[in-house]
Amino acid sequence: MRVGRVNSKYVFDSYRLNSDFHLTDGVVYDRFFRSMNHETLGALSSDIFCAGRSKRIYVDKENGIPYLGNTDITSSNPLSSCNYASKKFWKEGKGFLKEGMILTGRVGQNTVGAFSFASKEVEGSIGSDNVIRIISNGKVENGYLYSFLASKYGFHLARRHISGNAQPFITEEMLADLPIPILPQTKQQEIHSLIIEASNLRAESNKLLREAIEMMEEKLPSIEFKTIYKAKISSRTNHNSRIEATYNTNSIEGFYRVLNENNIELKSISELSDQVFTPGIFKRIRTNNPDKGVPFLSGSDLLNQYPNFQSFLSRKMKNIDNYILRDGWIAIQDAGTIGYLSYITKFLDGVSATNNLVRVVPNENDNKNYYIYCFLKTKVGQNLLKSLEYGSVQKHIDNHQISSFLVPIFHDIEGAISEKVEKCMINLSDACFMEKEAIELVEKEIESWQES
Repeated sequence: MRVGRVNSKYVFDSYRLNSDFHLTDGVVYDRFFRSMNHETLGALSSDIFCAGRSKRIYVDKENGIPYLGNTDITSSNPLSSCNYASKKFWKEGKGFLKEGMILTGRVGQNTVGAFSFASKEVEGSIGSDNVIRIISNGKVENGYLYSFLASKYGFHLARRHISGNAQPFITEEMLADLPIPILPQTKQQEIHSLIIEASNLRAESNKLLREAIEMMEEKLPSIEFKTIYKAKISSRTNHNSRIEATYNTNSIEGFYRVLNENNIELKSISELSDQVFTPGIFKRIRTNNPDKGVPFLSGSDLLNQYPNFQSFLSRKMKNIDNYILRDGWIAIQDAGTIGYLSYITKFLDGVSATNNLVRVVPNENDNKNYYIYCFLKTKVGQNLLKSLEYGSVQKHIDNHQISSFLVPIFHDIEGAISEKVEKCMINLSDACFMEKEAIELVEKEIESWQES
């Protein structure tokens, strides 16, 4: 239970009599910052806007422009799974994103209040009509403005303004009214530099990953998953007991046949790793005290450029160690959106995660997870993973299927691919540590005001 005293002026000004409203973090922070040296977000921005609705026709990558939605803008690799809009209908206008923009979702339970910093990688991409763009006017350092909005203070201030029940939303006008405290210029510059460096590292890491994937795909036989095909049941039941069409596509058989004909070594993930497992369903005992808990993430949380640790499992929970992820592991979504996978970096070492993730633990003296991760991120790897799914309403795969999943070993490029993916993950981890440091500088400075 939260208990507090509220000036009657706030009650009459807000027309709200319910106590839970006046004691929420967003309302408390709002009153605090308006009593300090501050400016509104609108006064610190040259523009806060959505691009508006427009006609869009999705095409293949070669003929389109990256089109980023709410979840894409917060992704650690925003261009990896986005749609592409036809260039014919997008030649100019306010829809294009620019480096340095601060972005947030206009609608959605998990996207309103989640801010991201547009890197040079997304320059020239299109943002959907549900993406709010914030452009700094230079009165404060852009990196500082982002760090405050990405801090716990900015998160709760934005969430305070959420409207709607079934579909939560926020408007540009609501955001423009957010109070932004003004830190000393030297502190702003320190924070800004960290955010810019983190943004550059993320762009570089994604470039390295694309290069590794392209190197792998040049070696892989092409595979086209046809929707209409034929195969003899007798030839399929020899090695599996599943007869549904999506699983028995002869494209998969053809893919592995070409590899065998070219004497390409094939090894299962279980042969290349130390362990493949899922921890099983468990009762989640949560705590609101970060000092007594372990950050708990979903599969989608792991894909964010900066995972927001808002949920914690109690350290006293039975078998808590079974659900903790470690540096170097691969986590593969086994329910819902099949094909999502994450490489666990040093920044994520020690977090707990949902049981709906298959964990791939590398061999201690011979880490093949960089190579495995790259193959699973290729177009072929993604199609092969999706071909394993079963179930009607809720799609699933399991750790036994992942254990036996065959990976082609191209010895001539294995080292180069692993080196690129390793550097990619180091950069992603360093970027998160830098952003964490920037946000902590903001929060510690504000906490010192509250203590004085």
